[in-house]
Parts: sequence; structure tokens; C-alpha cells
Amino acid sequence: MPSFLHPKLVNGPFDDPGLFMPFFFENRALMFDLGNIDSLSPRYILKTSHIFITHTHMDHFAGFDRLLRLFLGRDKELHLYGPGGFLKNIEGKLAGYTWNLVENFKYCFGIRAIEVHHDHLLVNSYTCHNKFLPARGPEKKNFCGRLLEEPALTVSAAILDHNIPCLGFSVSERFHINIIKERLLSLGLEIGPWLKQFKQALYDRQDPDSEFEVIYGKKNRAKKFVLGELARQIALITPGRKISYIADVVYSKSNAEKIIALVKNSDHLFIEAAFLEKHRGTARKKYHLTAAQAGTLAAEAGVKQLTPFHFSPRYTGRENLLYREAMAAFKNYTAS
Repeated sequence: MPSFLHPKLVNGPFDDPGLFMPFFFENRALMFDLGNIDSLSPRYILKTSHIFITHTHMDHFAGFDRLLRLFLGRDKELHLYGPGGFLKNIEGKLAGYTWNLVENFKYCFGIRAIEVHHDHLLVNSYTCHNKFLPARGPEKKNFCGRLLEEPALTVSAAILDHNIPCLGFSVSERFHINIIKERLLSLGLEIGPWLKQFKQALYDRQDPDSEFEVIYGKKNRAKKFVLGELARQIALITPGRKISYIADVVYSKSNAEKIIALVKNSDHLFIEAAFLEKHRGTARKKYHLTAAQAGTLAAEAGVKQLTPFHFSPRYTGRENLLYREAMAAFKNYTAS
């Protein structure tokens, strides 16, 4: 059963890292890292509701200005997550512009920024009509590994070491609900907004013996069903997928343990592979992974599909060496 998440790297393996994750059949997307995003059309960028930043080195955060320009004047709130110091980084970006005319905008675009620490989150909001000044001091909230929890998915994070705190992320779908159109029509029903309410009831684990009313058609006709029976007749429910993203970390015992725990059994892992194993000393000095280390971590975590990226430019034209080394470590470890 296809996932409703469709992740794709924003750029090529030598360019700024980033993962764009649109939702199938929904006008919405998640994004991981925010470097150069010129390859994404404004239409796609404007679908984004939540952005998860590993750290604020320029190649992971320089796209914030383009994002801000596109969202400015729109009736939207954008959620951004980042590691320690993230609120200061956001405020610094916003303070770099003059906002004396923003009160003329009809809509008030807002940013909700979340800074991730080991046991807590710091949350603050910045709105266009308030010239993007924080309305108050940051709110402190508990953090136990999950940044976003929705009926259909959760986003989890771990704090890793890149000589600065750097976040790794994992997205888990709860399960898929696929509507069987032919069976729906055979019941005399029509496709419509009620299906969203039906799926929500299933995601919320509503009592299967409870009554569910379907209101459909131009005349708002109504039919009543037992929720569980209706699900058995028109829905095919299958397990969801898990997609993980790791960028800019040194290979260490602590990092390895955290990464494996975070990405364990992922259906698809996107992971940096900056250097070849023969340049392992350079990788460690620069706090990056080798391709072999990336492949080994993926194998130890029981990942099903691996995509290495974020290659050092020293290998330009020889990216096949990095792919080959990562996949060899991944497959050989799995085979053993």
C-alpha cells in the first residue's frame, strides 16, 4: 500500500542538504533542513506546515530568507524546530529586516519556533503584525523525544553531536486508511468531506461499535452505520511507514546508539555520507560520517532502504565511490 508521505531530497548529493516530504492527496508538506531551496517551486514551498532543522550552519539554514519572503502576507502559521540556540538564530534572522509597513498586510503570517533541549522545549511565537518581535519570553515545555503528534503521524528527534548539538529526525505514520471506492459506491454513498471525519474516527480509535453518521451529496443526505462495520466494508487498513533523516554527525559510540534507536526499522533512511572510509580521519575531524559508517548504522538499525547524501565536494564526479561504499557496508552487514 503506498504511503501518503513522499520524501525526496531537495538537491543533489553535493549540494545543500534537505528533504521535502509532501503528503499524498493533501495540500501539505514537511521539510527537513533549509539550505538552498531554489529547486522547489513556490507552490511546493507554500504547502509546508512544519520545518525541522538539524542545526543552523549556513548550508542547512540559508533558505530561511526565501521561505520568509514567500510566506509573508499570507494567512498561515509556520512551525520551525531546531537545536539549542535556535530561538536566538530565528530572532537574529527576523531582526535583519525593517518591518515598518507590515501593518498594511491583510493577513498576519506567523512563526512558531521550537528550540529542542534534552529534557525540554523552548517555544516562542513571532507574528508579522507585531513586526516579528516576540510577544513574551519563551514558554518551557517538557520533551520526551516526540516533537509532533498527530492522528496520522509522529515526528521524533534525538540530539546528536556535530561539535554542536545537531538534531536527527524520524517520521512514523500510524497506519494507512485506503478507501475502496467501488464498495463505497455500492452502499449508495458518495466521496466527500465525510471521509475525513471517518478516517479521523479511526485514527482516534473511536469505539468500533459506536454509531457513525455519513452526510453526503448536494442534498446532505444522511445514513447511519456502525463504525467498525463501515470500516470493514469500505476501508483497507495497513501499517504506516517510517522515514528518517540524519545529517552532519560524527561517528561515536553515543551518536551511534542514539541514531540506531531513533531510526530503528525505518522503511527509508536518508543519511549523510560525507567521506570515504579511507578519509576517516578527516571525517572525524570535521564531525561527519563516512559512507561505510552510514551504511553500517543503517544495517544495524534494520533499515529497509538507504539513501546516502551530503557528499564532500572533493569527490565531485566520483560520487559512485560513496554510493558503492555505503551500499556495500549496508548489504554486507545485513548478509552477515
